[in-house]
Amino acid sequence: MSKKKYFELDQPLRHPDHHRPVSRRDFLGQGFRAGMATVLGGSIFSLFANPRMAQAELSPDLEAMRELCGVSKFGAGKIPFICFDLAGGANIAGSNVLVGKQGGQLDFLSTAGYSKQGLPGDMVPSLTDAMGNSFVNNELGLAFHSDSQMLRGILNKVAIGNRAAINGAVIPARSENDTGNNPHNPMYGINRAGANGSLLALIGSQTSESGGNSMAPADLINAEVRPTKVDRPSDVTGLVDVGDLVGLLNQEDTVQVMESMYRISSAKLGKVNTRVSNDAVIKDLVKCGYMKSADLADRFGNPTALDPALDPDIVGPNGIFSTAEFENDREFRKAASTMKLVINGYAGAGTITMGGYDYHTGDRATGEIRDLRAGRCIGACLEYAARVGQPLMVYVFSDGSVFSNGMVDDSVEGRGKGVWTGDNQQTAASYFLVYNPVGRPQLIGGTADEQARHQQLGYMRPSGDVETAGSPAANNVNQLVQTVVLNYMALHGEQNNFASLFPNHGLGNASLMDSLTAFEPIR
Repeated sequence: MSKKKYFELDQPLRHPDHHRPVSRRDFLGQGFRAGMATVLGGSIFSLFANPRMAQAELSPDLEAMRELCGVSKFGAGKIPFICFDLAGGANIAGSNVLVGKQGGQLDFLSTAGYSKQGLPGDMVPSLTDAMGNSFVNNELGLAFHSDSQMLRGILNKVAIGNRAAINGAVIPARSENDTGNNPHNPMYGINRAGANGSLLALIGSQTSESGGNSMAPADLINAEVRPTKVDRPSDVTGLVDVGDLVGLLNQEDTVQVMESMYRISSAKLGKVNTRVSNDAVIKDLVKCGYMKSADLADRFGNPTALDPALDPDIVGPNGIFSTAEFENDREFRKAASTMKLVINGYAGAGTITMGGYDYHTGDRATGEIRDLRAGRCIGACLEYAARVGQPLMVYVFSDGSVFSNGMVDDSVEGRGKGVWTGDNQQTAASYFLVYNPVGRPQLIGGTADEQARHQQLGYMRPSGDVETAGSPAANNVNQLVQTVVLNYMALHGEQNNFASLFPNHGLGNASLMDSLTAFEPIR
């Protein structure tokens, strides 16, 4: 085809076959709206080689009170969880993550099936390129197409030595196109499974009930843990206000003042009889209030403790993002803000919504450059987990998907692949990646064939369409969420508790749930 003008990275997508955007979802999917972000300047604390070490410590007697008062420095101790909500109907299957027939990812589809998923006949994964290189890339355990731009973005951010500690699974599953009624978001379920943070339970980059573009399943919503909106560094640093003392004193002195207040109050309470039946409970509540104030000053009196812009692992010469990347790309700032809170245990789980993925624009280039940026954000989260030494589960989904009619975009950015012609929920899939500091997560199964079936939870028809009988998740988004939560619990060895936590689930009996579980426990 002749060279075709494509849409720039943050340029809104105007579709002649779509109505004018009127809803929040429309604006997000077509890239008319995205999370804004600001950049915070440095301070004297940025002179520390590692600002996370520049903090005071509570005295031993108050350290012992943390647990009694329900205060955790590292959240609930569960695996951090981040999901990427690619608003608009992004391509995942085939051109990014390989999805095959019943035998797994490498049980290849027909040439026509791959064409529908954007891969021309000379780039199907069963072949090799002109140099004899495979079109299958297994560097992250999960099989990607070797020319996947999403994979290229992930590998751009994940250090070579950390890739061998990652594995993943793909879930072929349909979801409706161009509707806000997809209950895709799993975060309330993840929280019910135990994920929590020392500051917040859940965060999300949108001010919606789910924290993202897609809805959460109605039966999982818990108003007590509604996600707090975080999509920029100032949202992160604004979460904690330790008052004026830190401005008047240094952090260490502030903590000592707070500790003294706790001890004086505790001593006085010991001499007071409140003359109510719950005397001990009331006194504990008062003492815990003072202890929590000291704890806040201890952990967050130093403004660098939360600020992603001042974390040298995130931004700077040795950071995941260069200073220029961080300052010039709002999506990088959004990802940095979320991963800072979740991976350090300040929040239990977070949603990152990225807009503009309704990219069936009659070319391929528009989608390729957006997939590349999504991959860089996904890779940044995985790399930061490796640097912090924490495990991490990253889940990637989109509302619907796209298809190609076989026409090829030969432009530099189009890379000789099929143009995205229109929406098609039949080609949809979701996937998750898991980082484990002690080594690559182990797939369930005693043979390679069994492991292949656990790496792909469901399957596609040779035509490139989701087989709706392949799994309970294949044609039911609520059950797709349940499948993701089941796999999160399985990473902790707690999948046997799933039925009691989610009594109305639709995943079938224990044997079927075992077939929907990818990995052996990692903790």
